[in-house]
Amino acid sequence: MSSAAPVAVVDLAAQTRPDFPLLAQTACLGQPLIYLDHAATSQKPRQVLSALQHYYDHDNANVHRGAHQLSARATEGFEGARAKAAVFVGASSPNEIVFTRNASEAINLVARTWGEANLRPGDEVLLTVMEHHSNLVPWQLLSDRTGCVLRHAGLTDSGELDLDDLSSKITERTRLVSLVQVSNTLGCLNPIAAVAELAHAAGALLLVDACQSLPHLPVNVKQLGADFLVGSSHKLCGPTGMGFLWGREALLEAMPPFLGGGEMIQDVYLDHSSWAGLPHKFEAGTPAIGEAIGMGAALDYLSGLGLDRIHAWEQQLTSHLFARLQAIDGLTILGPTPQQQPDRAALAAFHVEGVHANDISALLDSSGICIRSGHHCTQPLHRHYGISSSARASLSFTTTLEEIDRFAEELQGSISFLREHS
Repeated sequence: MSSAAPVAVVDLAAQTRPDFPLLAQTACLGQPLIYLDHAATSQKPRQVLSALQHYYDHDNANVHRGAHQLSARATEGFEGARAKAAVFVGASSPNEIVFTRNASEAINLVARTWGEANLRPGDEVLLTVMEHHSNLVPWQLLSDRTGCVLRHAGLTDSGELDLDDLSSKITERTRLVSLVQVSNTLGCLNPIAAVAELAHAAGALLLVDACQSLPHLPVNVKQLGADFLVGSSHKLCGPTGMGFLWGREALLEAMPPFLGGGEMIQDVYLDHSSWAGLPHKFEAGTPAIGEAIGMGAALDYLSGLGLDRIHAWEQQLTSHLFARLQAIDGLTILGPTPQQQPDRAALAAFHVEGVHANDISALLDSSGICIRSGHHCTQPLHRHYGISSSARASLSFTTTLEEIDRFAEELQGSISFLREHS
């Protein structure tokens, strides 16, 4: 990420903690709850909860089809959320935003529609070894259906994308490059604009999984040079069950529908149908109206804080987290350090020699500290490192330096206990 001028670091935790009721609760033995699992799902501010409650209290109705005032208000809120998502990612038009249940569905939509219409045996889709399963499995299924070939770019020794390797694997047969902007395990920020240039020079398209970047730093699809981009509401301080696909309008226009049913049609006859215009062609049936409105409120909240300010504060948190973790004997962090990549994500996935990640997570939970353990839906990446699982602490702008200190102290104690009793 580049910016014209340095952004002043503001303690956003002090500013925002009162907005998040869940973070105020106590855990075991009256200890404060410390939530360090934001990469799995974000917490929701009162502004989002209020938007959901207001919709169901005052505007609950189906969208688009009704002529009455409730339907009109529901439609205004629903389509208003689409417009907010378009502004949030720098889209040219709200028509380029397709609502889905989540980012996984958005990737599947591209694989099922664009992929099946355009890929033939021998065509290649280039991925990376760091991908979330949601950006691996849909392409594996597509390969089974079409005969397209999947290739995978590797990593550098520091745990970043090996751009030279990726470049060497782009050929005249490459039709699509699909990768994360930020890895949910390595935390690395991938050079998407450079990847886009390489892909487009070969005549390929670029899909970006932006789930881990959208809540933490400014993302603009035009500056990235992407052709498709996917995001997920529940990572953005919004409700679950809602995500979106951004696609260039000309691409979306040329793609066939994803699902059939109401709302995605123009005219229906007994033996054939015609399709609605964008984006509704891809949105069959009654949508997640309240969830979309809640996501719109979440985007307003994040935009109000400022993504540059969020990123600057989280950089400070990340440096502190790494300093505390690097002082623990036998602990290895996956991915680049803040010194190697200052713009890396505010998370640290790590493994400890001789100690299982699940045991670490369980002991920390007994102290009121919530972290993630397992493979984080990146099994191939863990196999690359020769481990089956890792523990992961992931931060947000609501995280405090004091929480990181307590986490590090409890982690050290948990590791010592597990080593003594192994």
